[in-house]
Amino acid sequence: MMEIQQVRAFLAVAEELHFGRAAERLGVLQPPLSRTIRALEDDLGVSLFQRTTRNVRLSPEGEALVEPARKMLEYQSLAVDSVQRAATGETGRIAFGFARSSSRTLVANLVTASRRQNPGIVFSLESNVFAEEGLSRLVDGTLDLALVRWSKQPPGVTGRAVMIERLCVALPDGHRLAGRSSIRVEDLADEDFITLPAHPSSSLRESTMRLCHDAGFTPRQAQTAPDTQTIGALVAAGLGVSITFDSVSANTREVGTVAVPLDIPQDPSTLYLAHRSDHGKPSLDAVLALAEEVLPTVE
Repeated sequence: MMEIQQVRAFLAVAEELHFGRAAERLGVLQPPLSRTIRALEDDLGVSLFQRTTRNVRLSPEGEALVEPARKMLEYQSLAVDSVQRAATGETGRIAFGFARSSSRTLVANLVTASRRQNPGIVFSLESNVFAEEGLSRLVDGTLDLALVRWSKQPPGVTGRAVMIERLCVALPDGHRLAGRSSIRVEDLADEDFITLPAHPSSSLRESTMRLCHDAGFTPRQAQTAPDTQTIGALVAAGLGVSITFDSVSANTREVGTVAVPLDIPQDPSTLYLAHRSDHGKPSLDAVLALAEEVLPTVE
């Protein structure tokens, strides 16, 4: 196999057609350069140069080697550059998971800013990654970054609060309760509800059921919908109401709907930009540093 040192020596002689000038160009003595060329010719089993006492010319085999040799040096330089850029966080692949529509604006802002600053970092985006799944996948390494919620910080995972959400009610804009400054859950007892499907890691549907049961009634479900955009369209069409987060409503609000805060004692839901504490990825460090500006910490 040709070594990079041999390739450099061959190209220097091929371009100078003079062993002395080639040695000077490489900063070596002529005898070692001649030995390197001889070793390369022995390895290949051909003569690369036609030598006389007066001049040096490329043999047909030598002429055939010039362009491949140049490409070898280009690829070697590219490989070194790629490794160095990866080591400094300029390149890499980030697996990024998130769940709700409210998260998508945050994701888009961070990915766009990273693309501008570090175009060599590529994101693999996964939606519908809810909290429990997101946290477990951060731990097992199948995700590098996730927007998740937790009531107690899991071991081995760290993150910053980037969004605080509160529950509200999405209503058609002509609804009898649409003009209220706030709504009690009891006021919704006779309403038809539109909810997300049951999912073990999604808290929104469970919060709806719990709040209604605590208020003394079972919500009448008119329809389930696969995502909050569809729920918003169904609410706008007058099919029913939906309990959701204010951030979801703000990011996906359909024309013809309003969002009214719920009059309940509630602890805000905090969304964290989370990652493994010991991830060891320079590219993720670069993204996290940028996220400090793009997605500032909220309190």
